[in-house]
Amino acid sequence: MNQTHLSEQQLNFFKTFGFLHFPGLMSDSVDKIIESFETVWKKHGGGHHGKEHGGEARSCIVPFADQDTYLSSLLDDPRIHDIAAGILGDDFNYTSGDGNLYVGDTGWHSDGYGGERIPSIKIAFYLDPLTTDSGAVRIIPGSHHCGDRFSDKLEADIRESPETWGMAPSEVPSLVVETTPGDIVVFWHNTKHAAFGGSKRRRMFTMNFYEHVPENRLEDFQDALANEGRFWIDRIHGATMIETATEDRMVHLRQVMENDFKVKEVHARLRNERDEPSRG
Repeated sequence: MNQTHLSEQQLNFFKTFGFLHFPGLMSDSVDKIIESFETVWKKHGGGHHGKEHGGEARSCIVPFADQDTYLSSLLDDPRIHDIAAGILGDDFNYTSGDGNLYVGDTGWHSDGYGGERIPSIKIAFYLDPLTTDSGAVRIIPGSHHCGDRFSDKLEADIRESPETWGMAPSEVPSLVVETTPGDIVVFWHNTKHAAFGGSKRRRMFTMNFYEHVPENRLEDFQDALANEGRFWIDRIHGATMIETATEDRMVHLRQVMENDFKVKEVHARLRNERDEPSRG
């Protein structure tokens, strides 16, 4: 098993352009990864909220890797661990992730955008061969530099590209990162990305990571974690991730577990808002 100690050039590239692509990094493990991915979906009835994935809209499960012993162990795999550690430090926080069955196009977005964000990244596993016309991720290099005129203009205008620039979202200048199963792509949560032309069951899951948070930013971290409450979860980590954790893995879980209490508060608020009409 190869370790992935990032070179100075890779780190410079990542800081400048906002992403890295590792072709074939997990090729010797991808069959087991796909098997485990499918097992989690079967346990959920093939879709989210216990409903079969119908191919009309994205299905999403959160947390995802945390629900399977093997997928949880990817956090311990030097190939994954060393990427996160190289970018965010040896004491990085693992903040779970989502499993997805995507349908068709995914519009331009960041997974959070703001100059005051605690540094955070996503490692994405794409489990189907993806090309320009079949849902490969597209990235706008350098779009993660919050406060920069270019990045902030993209944030303001990119969702209205036909009106603002006279072009369809799929025509926005970008880099297409074509992938095959076993590749991974890493990017800052601030980085603008999209996909177009995908199938009705495009398989992908993520693992998300934050820097270890200093005492004076714990409230910001709690608020960031609370945002995950929109997925109707009470805690960030799944039980399997915690139950199978070694002490080394717990280094990357403990600060999250101590600060994710607001997630339950958001979940309760959303539940109340959902149930409010029936009370009248």
